[in-house]
Amino acid sequence: MRSGAMWRSCLCLRDGWRRLLNRPSRGPTASVGKGANIPFPFRAYAPPAERKRFYQNVTITQGEGGFEINLDHRKLKTPQAKLFTVPSEALAIAVATEWDSQQDTIKFYTMHLTTLCNTSLDNPTQRNKDQLIRAAVKFLDTDTICYRVEEPETLVELQKNEWDPILEWAEKRYGVEIGSSTSIMGPSIPARTREVLVSHLASYNMWALQGIEFVVTQLKSVMLTLGLMDLRLTVEQAVLLSRLEEEYQIQKWGHVEWAHDYELRELRARTAAGTLFVHLCSESTTVKHKLLQE
Repeated sequence: MRSGAMWRSCLCLRDGWRRLLNRPSRGPTASVGKGANIPFPFRAYAPPAERKRFYQNVTITQGEGGFEINLDHRKLKTPQAKLFTVPSEALAIAVATEWDSQQDTIKFYTMHLTTLCNTSLDNPTQRNKDQLIRAAVKFLDTDTICYRVEEPETLVELQKNEWDPILEWAEKRYGVEIGSSTSIMGPSIPARTREVLVSHLASYNMWALQGIEFVVTQLKSVMLTLGLMDLRLTVEQAVLLSRLEEEYQIQKWGHVEWAHDYELRELRARTAAGTLFVHLCSESTTVKHKLLQE
């Protein structure tokens, strides 16, 4: 099978998967008002933490520090009991929608934007902007699309046809050299390339950087993440490109539906949430008509 046909088969195989259902590997504890603590799961694949829905209405209000989420008349708070305040109204609406979409029980493992906001507000690892940038750029050393196989020939060709265009785009977009390698040591990334990408990431605010690093860790690729942020790639494309070898093996040997399907949907959900989070954190305008009204 030619690589182009093989790749189209991979895409066809996933065409029906449009709902993104997953849970994060860990999550913080949120609190609503005084004395109300909401646990989030801390381990991947652990039984999800749920709680009976205790509120009727979800609204947003603008406070001194930004936009706040209200569950009935109680203000949402972070695990460290800080007022849950986000920088843009668009992000507040998205978070409020997560809470409003919960049914009889609150399924915290579906609330990725809430979890990312809690991380940004509490900053549990106490990292500054420079440390967040360095953590993301460090993935250049092991970037998924920079590592190539030497065999079989069909996979070699597939990687070249699907990954090379992304590397060429990134090199032209940022004026840098990246390249690829079949060596276990990976490609030799020039110092200037790192400097340029560090400078580019520095243009993002702290909130957006939390989201960028989150997406980089999901895709194991700085290049694919930059493609997402620049709208060069869709979430579906970036995820499939990050899983190119896995999809190749699935096409060759078949797939275990419950395991492979879950893994793909989980990765899609995390990547989609992180990408949306970055764009909403970079949004400076307000929304004239709130989507959620009491």
